[in-house]
Amino acid sequence: MLTLYNNAYSTCSQKVRLCLHEKALDWDDRQINFRLQEHLAPEYLKLNPNGVVPTLVHDGSPVVDSSVIMEYLDEVFPDTPMTPRDPVARGQMRAWMRYFEEVPTVAVRFPSFNQAFVRHFRELDETEFNGAADARPLRKHFFQQMGQQGFSKRDVRNALERFRNTAVRMDTALQDGRPWLLGDQLTIADACVAPLFDRMDDLGLAWLWERQLHTAGWLDRYRARPAYGATFYERTRLSSIYPDLHDTVPGRDLLEEMAP
Repeated sequence: MLTLYNNAYSTCSQKVRLCLHEKALDWDDRQINFRLQEHLAPEYLKLNPNGVVPTLVHDGSPVVDSSVIMEYLDEVFPDTPMTPRDPVARGQMRAWMRYFEEVPTVAVRFPSFNQAFVRHFRELDETEFNGAADARPLRKHFFQQMGQQGFSKRDVRNALERFRNTAVRMDTALQDGRPWLLGDQLTIADACVAPLFDRMDDLGLAWLWERQLHTAGWLDRYRARPAYGATFYERTRLSSIYPDLHDTVPGRDLLEEMAP
C-alpha cells in the first residue's frame, strides 16, 4: 500500500507524483493543507520531522525527501525503470539531481513566495510571524530572510540567475539530439526538474530559457507525456488561485540591472 502525503501545488510533491504516474503505480493521495498548517501538526511530524511535503508511506514505513522517494520507488518497483542500468550514467543522473536540489529547487522558492505566498504573512503581527517562522523545522531561516514584505530585489535577481544557469546547463547537455538528460531514457533526473520549469512558467518567467531551444524542446516533449498531464492540471498551478500572480513578476531587466 502506497500513500503519498503531499500538496498539489508543491513542486517537490509534483516530482514524486510524476514518478508515480510514469510507473503507473496505484497510490492513495493524501492532500496536506498548508493554510491549516497540517504539515506542522504533531501527527504529521511523526511521519516527517522536517515538516515538509511530500512523505511516502509504504506498508506503514515512511520515506521522506522527494528525491529519495523517487529513487526508492524506482528500486522497489523496477518495472518502467527511471534509473540507468549503466553505473556511469547512474552517477551522472545523481549528479544532475544533486545540482537540481542545490540550485533551481532553491531558486524557485524566491519568486514563488514573493508573487504568491508572502501575502499570507503580511497580515500577521511581528510576534505571530516570528512564531510561524520558528515552527518550521527546515524553513525557519528562509522565512526570517523573507520577512513579511518579501525577499529583496537582490535575492530575486540571484534566484533568476541560478535558474537561467540551469537552463543553459541543460541546453548544453541536450545539444547532441538526445531527448532526455541522460539520453534515450527518461529518468528521475528529468522528473526532478520538470516541475520547477512548470512553476517558473506559471510565474511568468519562461523568458529565462527562451534562448535555450534544446531545453525548451525537452520541456515540450515532457508536457506531451500522459504522466505529465496526470500530474499537472489547473489546480496544481498558482495562477489558478492567485489571479494577480503576474502583477509582481520580475522584469526582464532585473538580471542586467543588478549585475555585479
